Amino acid sequence: MKRYPVTAALAAACLTGPALAQDDLPNVSIFATGGTIAGSSSSSTDTTNYTSGNIGVDQLLEAVPELSGVAQISGEQVANTGSFNVDQQILMDLHTAISEAFAGDTDGVVITHGTDTMEETGFFLDLTVDSDKPIVMVGAMRPATAIGADGPINLLQAVTLAGSEEGRGRGAMIVLNDRIGSAYFTTKTDTLALNTFRAIEEGYLGRFLSNKPYFYYPPVEPVNKPSFDISDVDELPRVDIVYGYQDVDEQAMNAAIEAGAEGIVIAAVGNGNIPDRMNEVVEDVIANGIPVVRSTRTGNGIVTAGTDPGIGSGVYNPQKARIILMLALATGQSMEEIEEHFLGAL
Repeated sequence: MKRYPVTAALAAACLTGPALAQDDLPNVSIFATGGTIAGSSSSSTDTTNYTSGNIGVDQLLEAVPELSGVAQISGEQVANTGSFNVDQQILMDLHTAISEAFAGDTDGVVITHGTDTMEETGFFLDLTVDSDKPIVMVGAMRPATAIGADGPINLLQAVTLAGSEEGRGRGAMIVLNDRIGSAYFTTKTDTLALNTFRAIEEGYLGRFLSNKPYFYYPPVEPVNKPSFDISDVDELPRVDIVYGYQDVDEQAMNAAIEAGAEGIVIAAVGNGNIPDRMNEVVEDVIANGIPVVRSTRTGNGIVTAGTDPGIGSGVYNPQKARIILMLALATGQSMEEIEEHFLGAL
């Protein structure tokens, strides 16, 4: 992984107000993984058919000279792809890189990332990195070559937040469209809109005004938030998501088990409901020691225990329920401990 320093001279003419001496600025590490923020197209009006992860971290940093006025920055290219390609190896690489950075003199980290699975990576890091230093996920909804590209301002705000005292103790955060969201609760709600990231029930943590973060609340820990020590974990177990619909039967679940899934999440209908014909197969899967979590495809809401077999997912959507189940299995937790993660706060 390459490291790219950003020089103070690049930003001198762009800053408003007196600039801090470089030695007085916080140290922020940027870990780049690609995505739309690093995407490009031959057309300045193309916001749908561009190539994700086409620009390296050095070019991203050079495009925002104002960065050197807010932090001393180093950059590492962990991956360079669309986030639909992010896998457990990239997650583990990020976890290792961030843990090593926080063990040194880094004050905060920024992860540039595609928006498709940003919430999953942010959620994973929120549950596994033990530090009160800011972890800020950032991306863009328009590629770098588009008119009105949102990546540069998003990146500047993310670095500012990562280096701020106000950002400490808030867990992993997501910054896009001037808004600051908790990675624990935030999800992508629209395919293309700039305001796609929202926490529908819980709201935003704060917002930016003239590149200054304003928070609505002091730092607070979400109720029943789990944490996982994966320092001794080399590989994460396979956990699959089965989608619920009117004619769903056991075939998708059986195929997942045959493929080696050690846990199953059902993106069920309504309040985690599954058809009666599925109850027996779910019970058999659980009897064989494979946990099944029932979430909801609705996009919002709490899934309670209910009467169907399996564990209600509580506040977690299917993709986040999968992360928790994967981490719980990786750390050898019992069925009772797994259930407590999902329903302990209800």
